Amino acid sequence: MLTEGRPVIVEDYGRETRFAVPATYRREGLVSALSVPLSDRGRPVGALAVRSRQAKRFGDAELRFLESVANLLGTCLQRAQTEEALHHSQRLEAVGQLTGGIAHDFNNLLTVIQGNLQVLADLPAVTDDGFAPQLVAAATRASRRGAELTGKLLAFSRRQMLQPASVDVAAMMRSLADMLRRTLDQRIRIRIEVAPDCPDVQADPAQLESALLNIAINARDAMPEGGELVFEAAPLGAVPPELRRELEEDGTPPDPDGPARYVRIAVTDNGVGMPEDVKERAFEPFFTTKQAGRGTGLGLSTVYGFARQSRGALAIDSTPGRGTTLTLILPRPPDAPEGALDGDAVVETVPAGLRVLLVEDDAEVRAVARRFLTDLRCRVVACASGEEALRHLREVADRVEGGEGGERPQLLVSDIALGAGMRGTELAGAVQQAWPDIAVLLVSGFSAELLGSGPEAALGWELLPKPYDRTALARAIAKVLSR
Repeated sequence: MLTEGRPVIVEDYGRETRFAVPATYRREGLVSALSVPLSDRGRPVGALAVRSRQAKRFGDAELRFLESVANLLGTCLQRAQTEEALHHSQRLEAVGQLTGGIAHDFNNLLTVIQGNLQVLADLPAVTDDGFAPQLVAAATRASRRGAELTGKLLAFSRRQMLQPASVDVAAMMRSLADMLRRTLDQRIRIRIEVAPDCPDVQADPAQLESALLNIAINARDAMPEGGELVFEAAPLGAVPPELRRELEEDGTPPDPDGPARYVRIAVTDNGVGMPEDVKERAFEPFFTTKQAGRGTGLGLSTVYGFARQSRGALAIDSTPGRGTTLTLILPRPPDAPEGALDGDAVVETVPAGLRVLLVEDDAEVRAVARRFLTDLRCRVVACASGEEALRHLREVADRVEGGEGGERPQLLVSDIALGAGMRGTELAGAVQQAWPDIAVLLVSGFSAELLGSGPEAALGWELLPKPYDRTALARAIAKVLSR
């Protein structure tokens, strides 16, 4: 019945030749039977069987009745699974909101901790001490690990802002392989094959590493008895036809006759592989072949989303019994413009005496930011809310118009989440409308999601994520002013 996907009627077990009749059936006196498939979305997942001690007990009427019951059970099964997926999604959304909020508050704390540590490290009492710099350095490293943790929380809650950069694929693969050799099953051999001419890729380094880790974990689960895990990277000669449509959707269609400006990253295992129906659904959220409680079904769907958000693509090739290859295609970095500034030179591009209006509702974060700006030789006016900042700007404008003197700020640096008052995006919009010559830099411990909707989204403000240090702030200011 399961093989052919259709009902089976047994008129008499004593004369049955299609299959071996279990001895227990005969001992119980069972003579005839009727079985129909129990289906889920057209796929047989079980059987509904009825047996009788009478010969030829089941005919067309019983068959139609049992098929109706099977259809009803199949509908109930689909509904139960859909409701469970919905509840799962709602739980994840609730946890996502919670972790996102925690990460936001924690990033404010880390900004204060890291900022004060950086200021402390420059004090003569610390630099002249033989032991104090080591303590400050250890605390700084710990705070950076805390920042990495909040980054993971924000990634889980889908509130992480991707920050693409040029990534050395070979170096990342070697680092990841070293970690996996210590954590995966010792029976899994790991091999790296990177082409000598493999260029960097343009992607968020943390999210790329997370994507490769997700793929590696799936590969481990597909090799319960051990096997080989191969990481490969090479320049992509031409975009495969099956992926060209996805890349064209990004508005930058690849030239089918020219060299593709992409890098191919592949992760291959020789595990159990996937049948066609599993492979077709592998990127669907919540789809998993693992036992309940052992997987969320979000691993490959998250990798797929990362690839698409990074203007790339993800492909899967798998054969049952022979293994699986996940291929991640990512763009190369754009050509660097001539005279591009490096991280050390960018600090010098912040002009001395730059007039800055700082808006931050957290007093301790505000103090750290003000100290950083002062160290960068800026002239700072600090406000605790958007409303206070607007009042200050209007007062300055009135004094200028009245001939009393006064200088308008050249740069607005504002947190996005400003307590119960107006958001930083609202403040930036009002400032840009009334005083378009004031540059805008927004700061957030949360995500780019607050910039992702509404009329403010198209304005393209620069966003500095928390926690940040003095160099990161200087780099962001220089980038804003260069526009």
